[in-house]
Parts: sequence; structure tokens; C-alpha cells
Amino acid sequence: MRESGIAGKIALVTGAAGGVGLAVVAGLVDEGARVVAIDRDPEALAALSARWPDAASVRSVQLDITDAAAVDALVAEIESDWGPIDIGINVAGVLHIAPVVDTDETEWDRVFDVNARAVFVVSRALARVMKPRARGCLVTVSSNAAGIPRQGMAAYAASKAAATMFTRCLGLELASYGIRCNIVAPGSTRTQMQDAMWARGTTLQSVLDGSLESYRTGIPLRKIAEPRDVADAVLFLVSDRAGHITMADLYVDGGATLRA
Repeated sequence: MRESGIAGKIALVTGAAGGVGLAVVAGLVDEGARVVAIDRDPEALAALSARWPDAASVRSVQLDITDAAAVDALVAEIESDWGPIDIGINVAGVLHIAPVVDTDETEWDRVFDVNARAVFVVSRALARVMKPRARGCLVTVSSNAAGIPRQGMAAYAASKAAATMFTRCLGLELASYGIRCNIVAPGSTRTQMQDAMWARGTTLQSVLDGSLESYRTGIPLRKIAEPRDVADAVLFLVSDRAGHITMADLYVDGGATLRA
């Protein structure tokens, strides 16, 4: 069986302590990578550290990833202490559900700070150290909402669309250096974010069925994703098996957006 090429590499993951991010960390560890796991939730990070107590293989870091100076400093520290970072995965994200007319500027900025600005800040820091080495790969976990309009999700969808196009543009800039940049776009996934939507009255059946009234498609596969489903797509894109794939936008949504 062909090896993935992930073993022994250093990977940096944001939003690492829960949901898709935690599944990505688990997959990377299983593949033999060393992981820098970044999150802002101290309790979730403590649980992550308890799961992987060996700090030589998983390093938990509480960090504001919208702070460019702090991100740059962490990347420099990891490169000095551990070695070159070959894999960067942007998973951190926040959700806001409200009509545009009820969305204030503060909430709009909060969503864009995490979902778009942080992707820029982290990816730029990693691109700066990868480019001289002419190797590495970056993956942004976006959303299928970046490619299909949703009622009450303008801030979230717009921020994810921005992160998606940023990642593709970065991939074009870095392609000649052998650095690959790709996107994974999940649909409904069993995470805390999905739980928050269900708390607002959304049900599993309504997600599967869709709604003509709100112009929302259902899910042809008749199930929502598990975090590992999304993580598996990420792991494929950072592996040697995806060595000729860059600027791709891989939808992992059970067919919900009716597109590739």
C-alpha cells in the first residue's frame, strides 16, 4: 500500500480542540505526524492534551489566530524548536445566524475576523516559511455555504466564500514553488456548530429533507457528516496521494449543493 507521506511531518491545525479540528488532529497523529494544535478554548485544549499527553508529538497552544504578531511568533518558535512546518490546516470557524437587516457591524466583523482574517494571517505566516523551502501544503476548511445562498447566513457564507477564494489565489501564487493549497467544503456535520443550529429549532429530518419554503436543498445521501468524514478529505489533500492537486474545492456534503 502506498504511504501517505504524512509520517514525520509537522502540521499546524487551528480550531483543533473540537469537532472537525479534533478529528483532523487524531488523523494526523494516526498517520505519524507531529501536531501543533491551536484553539482559543482552554478547557477543550486541556482535554486534547490529556488525550495526547506526549508534548513531543502534540503541542497544545491557546492563541488568538487573528493576532498576526502572535501567529508569526508561534510559527517562528515551532520552526526553531521542532523543525519546518510542512502542513497547515485552517479549521477554526464561528457561526452567526440572523437576517442581514438584524446583523450589526460588530457581529459581521467577528465572523470575518475568525473565518476569513485568521485564514489569511495563518496562511501568510506559513507561506512565508514554506516558500523558501519550495515545499508544503495548506488546506482551508470552508463550507458549502460559500457556494450556495442561505437565508439568515449571509455573514457566515460571505466569510467562507472569502476564505475559499483567498486560498485558491494563494495556491496560484505558490504553485510554482511546489506548495499546494486546497479547500474542503463541508455541509451539515455533527459538531457543536450543528448543535447550535438544532437548538434554534432545526431538526435532523429537516436538514435531510431540505425546505422549499427557505430554498434550502436537502441531502441526497440522507445523512449528515461525521467530523471524521471531513477530516479524511483533509488528510487526503495533505497527503502525497494528492500530490498533483491544488486550488481544488472539495465538497463533503452528501450532495447537498448538487455540485462537485
